[in-house]
Parts: sequence; structure tokens; C-alpha cells
Amino acid sequence: MHPKFALWRFLFVAGLPLVLCAVEGFGAEKRSLAGRLGYKSTDQILIVNGDDTGMCHAANLATIESLEKGLMRSATIMVPCPWFPEIAAYAKQNPEKDFGIHLCHTSEWVKYRWGPVTDREKVPGLLDADGYLWRGVEDVYGHAKPEEALVEARAQIKRALAAGIEVTHLDSHLGTLQINLDYMKIYLQLAIEFDLPLRLASQETMVRFGQPELRSQVAAQGIVFTDYFVYDELKNETDNVKSFWLEVVKNLKPGVTELYIHAALPTDELKAVTGTWSTRSQEFEVFTHDEDMKRLVAEKKIILLGYRPLRELQRSERRNAVTK
Repeated sequence: MHPKFALWRFLFVAGLPLVLCAVEGFGAEKRSLAGRLGYKSTDQILIVNGDDTGMCHAANLATIESLEKGLMRSATIMVPCPWFPEIAAYAKQNPEKDFGIHLCHTSEWVKYRWGPVTDREKVPGLLDADGYLWRGVEDVYGHAKPEEALVEARAQIKRALAAGIEVTHLDSHLGTLQINLDYMKIYLQLAIEFDLPLRLASQETMVRFGQPELRSQVAAQGIVFTDYFVYDELKNETDNVKSFWLEVVKNLKPGVTELYIHAALPTDELKAVTGTWSTRSQEFEVFTHDEDMKRLVAEKKIILLGYRPLRELQRSERRNAVTK
């Protein structure tokens, strides 16, 4: 089957509602995501998302500080991780903060591991010999069934909702649900089921991965995602973290861009977990305390958003599409 029809066929087979979000009747300003959100199509709108929230105490502390004092406007939580209860309590007490779910099917660190949220007998293919989630994405693809990934992802979302988190969006840890088309179907299914926006790669990245039609297929279901996602550029981050991100922000295009960081404090805990502790702590500083970054955002009149406006837009448009 031609790839452009693969998602459509899946949705029909799964019995999911096909909701066409027709926007062709609007003017150019309304067709753009910025226009649909109430901004000008020429505005530069930035979502700074904190990935790996809940992974450890150092990540939680940094994320909270960046949300309250810095440029971060949303974060995504790793529900299976040991420090989930801490960030869940904060999210419940601060419902105005935007928290999504960092859907997690891997446990990559050497000495710090976690297992699934759902009952283990339901997802045996997701578990390694030690009973943890697999370390790598290819391990998941090689041992698990997509249906097991769906069961686990759904359980993570439901646990977050049960904890009182007002979930604003979905993304995928290490891209497990985004790289393989069979898993991408699950990603889209969850977005429809819970009516939540998704993180999607930029069109240029999709073309490179051989899926040039995917963004338009997802949009046709009424699912909202950003115009641009900073990903391919990350290979250059290790040269100089601050300079890299200043350059990224300086060159934002008109429209809505998401970038993600792994904010964490440089504690002994973090250093024991990951060799990337320095980069993570530098990202935290750049987007929380750095005056050069704050000045650049102000000078360029960049609009900072979380994912909540995208969620509300999606739910409104899908609701209106159903009633037409």
C-alpha cells in the first residue's frame, strides 16, 4: 500500500472517527496556525518545552523553576519514572501550568531504570531480561508489538489524568512513536482518543524520513501541531550550548515553533544518572536565567506560548467540524 494511504486505512479499520478539519474556507490569515490562534501570520511564536520532567528530582526542580521564572511555557512528564509523584503533585496544585505526557517506552540509563505503568503480563514485549523497559527504540521495535505500546501509552495518560494533571499535549520519549509508521498510527490514535495536540517533526524532517504526506494526514484528522520543530539542528548543540540556542531563537521563522530542552539542576543525583548532565544544566540556565536570551526574545518580540492554546484550538475546531 502506498504510504500516503496507510494512516487512512488504519483509522477506518480501527473504527476511529475521521474528522476533517476544513479550513480552506478561511482567508490566508485564518489558515495559518498563528492566525487560528488569534495572532498575525507574521508573528514569531515559540513553545519552549521541558522534556524528561519527572525523570528525577533534579529535573523536577529545574522544570518548576523554569516554568515560574524562565522562558519555558510547557513540559512533558515521564509517567513511569520514580519521581513522577512529585511533579504530579505540583501540576495538580498549579493547573495553570501546561503539562503534557512524554510517552515513554524505553529506559535508557545504565544504573537508573524503570518499568511500565501497566500490568507487566499485558506488555511482555516491552520488557528486557531485567524487567525494565528496553534501553533503545530499536529494541522496542524488535521485541514488542505495536498493540503493547498502545496499551502502555494509554495507561500512562490515564495515570496522569487520575493524578489530577490537566494534560495539554503528547510527545514521545526518544521518538519511539514517531519514527516507525506502525507506531505513528498509535500516536495518532491516542491524539484522537484523548483529543490532544501532538509534537510532530518539521516538514523538512518528515521528507528526510520518507514521510512527506504525514503532516497533512494528521492535520486532516483535526489534530493540531506546530509549524516547526527544532530537531535536525540539535547535532550542533554540543559545540556551545548558549551560542547554539541564541542562534536558533535569532533565526525563528514566522509561525509557531517548538523547541525542547532537558532542564535539570547539576546535582550529584543527575550526575549519577546521565553523562549529559552538563548539557542539561546549561539548557536550564540559558532558558531560565540567561539575560542575553531574555533580551533576544524581548527585542524580537517573540510570543511565548505553552500547548494549552493549541489544545483548546484543536478541541474547538474538531467540535465545530462534527456539528457541521
